[in-house]
Amino acid sequence: MSVSACCQCSELRRGKHRGAGILLLLAALPCLPAAAMEMPEATQIHGFVTQGLISSTGNNFFGPSKNGVSWEFTELGVNASYRPDPDLQFSAQLLSRRAGGTDNGRVRLDYGFVDYTFSASESGRWGVMAGKIKNPLGFYNTTRDVAFTRPSILLPQSIYFDRARNFALSAPGASVYGERVGEGGDLYLQLAALRPQVDDQDTKFAFLGVDQPGNLDGDASYIGRLLFDRDGGRLRLALSAAQINMSYRPGAGDALSAGSIRFEPAVLSAQFNAERWSLTSEYALERVSRRGFGAPVLDTTNTSEQCYVQGTYRFAARWEGLLRYDVLYLDRADRDGARYAALSGNPAYARYAKDWTVGVRYDVTPSFMLRGEFHSVDGTAWLPFEDNPDPFGTSRRWNMFLLQGSYRF
Repeated sequence: MSVSACCQCSELRRGKHRGAGILLLLAALPCLPAAAMEMPEATQIHGFVTQGLISSTGNNFFGPSKNGVSWEFTELGVNASYRPDPDLQFSAQLLSRRAGGTDNGRVRLDYGFVDYTFSASESGRWGVMAGKIKNPLGFYNTTRDVAFTRPSILLPQSIYFDRARNFALSAPGASVYGERVGEGGDLYLQLAALRPQVDDQDTKFAFLGVDQPGNLDGDASYIGRLLFDRDGGRLRLALSAAQINMSYRPGAGDALSAGSIRFEPAVLSAQFNAERWSLTSEYALERVSRRGFGAPVLDTTNTSEQCYVQGTYRFAARWEGLLRYDVLYLDRADRDGARYAALSGNPAYARYAKDWTVGVRYDVTPSFMLRGEFHSVDGTAWLPFEDNPDPFGTSRRWNMFLLQGSYRF
């Protein structure tokens, strides 16, 4: 065995011990007495710690999960809000997230903004937000940062890519929002101008698919969502759309020229909630235009297509089951990837992913949750590049099993 292999095994063992320690901490937290904490009435502080383990066949996901177990899925966050006036609120969240090669666990500002309501009445209100704001896209993007607010361990990866989470979740900008309350239902509108976060490796991989020394820069972009809510959430409908602009600065010895990317997603969302069950579906088209890179495989315009149908059922007071089918085609005009494979030489199955998911949730206490989840996947379109650098080392058909414990306060 080589020295490097020995070091890798040692690091893996240390990772397992760290993960086991975090799970033991999660198990102990509900038994700890609540700390006496005197906080001003206008201030709220909350937090969460989440640890997952992943085992998969054929491909790695969030660390060395292939034919083994990866503990490299950890989320630790603290958020605070301060409301000095009924019309003014400051909110922020610090997050440390470890997710295989896509996130290294460094502490960062997940979001931080000021929210001011300039008009309010019994029929609705209008306000503005400025700072690092959450991107209003689909049902789950603005709440995906806390495990308790997600319907599953992994959100539907066709629309809510975890391999590019930082890019999707939030961005510096300003937003205007409004809500209108009526007898037939409530309407919520949010429009934002922002500069997207694209300066990380996973975003570059997601949009370029190659490892080059250059960097992406975010340009002026726009996003909006219109949401309709009836009977207190029994029926929810939403339409989201965005225009995200990026430019590429070549590095030393770069094979690519200075180019630009325009990403234009549109998401249609629908949800029905009954007493014990919920049915949710979202359908999206995402147009990606790349220009000026000097590479035929990149200088293209294509539209991806994605959709999922998801059902949850609360079969006991603390238990909930989930079933979901999720499909993604990175090019709706080349669904089987044959044209892409002929042009690039890469596997055709890298251009699509079809995922059957079965999951279960158990709320040990209102603050402590356990989850289990199984995925059967055909294709690798949303597989993290950083965990699978060799496309020919991947498998078309693969399975994944996840366990997760999460505590919030």
